[in-house]
Amino acid sequence: MTYDDPFRCFVPYPDAAVKHSPTGPLAGLTLAVKDLFDVKGYPTGAGSPIVLAQSGIKTKTAPIVKELLQAGARFVGKTHTDELAFSLNGKNAHFGAPINPAAPDRITGGSSCGSMAAVAGRLADIAVGSDTGGSVRAPASYGGLFGIRPTHGRLSLKRVWPLAESLDTPGWFTRDGEVFARVGNVLLGKDRTELPEVPRLLLADDMFAQAVPEAETILRNVVQRALPSVGQPESVKLVRDIDALYWAFRWIQGREAWASDGAMIERFAPPLGPGVKERFAFSKTVTDAEYAKGEATRKTFRARLARLLGQDGVLILPTVPDIAPLVSAEEPELEDFRNRALRLLCLSGLSGFPQVTIPVAQREGAPLGLSLIGPKGSDKSLITFAVAYERATRVRIA
Repeated sequence: MTYDDPFRCFVPYPDAAVKHSPTGPLAGLTLAVKDLFDVKGYPTGAGSPIVLAQSGIKTKTAPIVKELLQAGARFVGKTHTDELAFSLNGKNAHFGAPINPAAPDRITGGSSCGSMAAVAGRLADIAVGSDTGGSVRAPASYGGLFGIRPTHGRLSLKRVWPLAESLDTPGWFTRDGEVFARVGNVLLGKDRTELPEVPRLLLADDMFAQAVPEAETILRNVVQRALPSVGQPESVKLVRDIDALYWAFRWIQGREAWASDGAMIERFAPPLGPGVKERFAFSKTVTDAEYAKGEATRKTFRARLARLLGQDGVLILPTVPDIAPLVSAEEPELEDFRNRALRLLCLSGLSGFPQVTIPVAQREGAPLGLSLIGPKGSDKSLITFAVAYERATRVRIA
């Protein structure tokens, strides 16, 4: 690195030249990349000493990163991730934890922890992350950033270390909406489903109830501030049994995470960090019946959400239940918060529909995000609306 790293967000690899176009829609902007994505000239460590030891120097760059470089973004480093990307906390037992620039006494969230810290700390304008269970959306909320989980399968995950194949997506962070949309224009192409300029808005009352009372009040007030620009959303109850969705997600993620990493874990018996160790132990035990039940629940929920959104609907909900937990929180408290957060974060994952989180508020001096979920394939127009919605939520002073 050519500058200090006060937020400990970058993996301290030896510098290697990474070519980028001198011109293009992202020229003049800097790019950080989560250490799950291959970058030519660098290893890929996936937050794991055993993966790093086997990596070697990569000779090709992941396509999604290559597109950003060809659009003019300048690479500034690879960012830390939770171990094997299997956490929402941003605390890696082997490589440490980045500092949250927006709230230094609180966690960054994971697993795209370093990417969030790089952007929030103004060490990069754009950062690539990945999102399986919320690993872009949760950190973005904690750091006061724009973040996206695209429609599942819309963007390439070639040359990216996997966690759970049917849930993994790439994503990105920015500080402002204009750059956020520019990245989308580079990566997404034309929408299969194009939202109207002002979509039909749905407010998920039962999902707002998943937030802590203070955060729910703040976010409902944010929605009220946007009414003059976007109109009154219709209140809806999204799910019949949130716990059923939570377990469907856990079973599917667990079975697929063990398929990705189980053989390596059993062969080398690496010392996994707190939380990660327990999650992989759970993953190993997921039965065929549980996986099948999870798949059936996913299919039913995906169809229900598709009917609800149609071609023109956007769902409004909290990104996570509250501001980021304190760095000083013990592992049981962090795990409890993670499980609560997954009840919100699993919706986009199970449906495969795109979700954008926008920075709209603070509580106790720490950022708090609001999310918008659109129909499958509506990513680009969802970004356009999300950027406009974020502007509409800002406090107006006469």
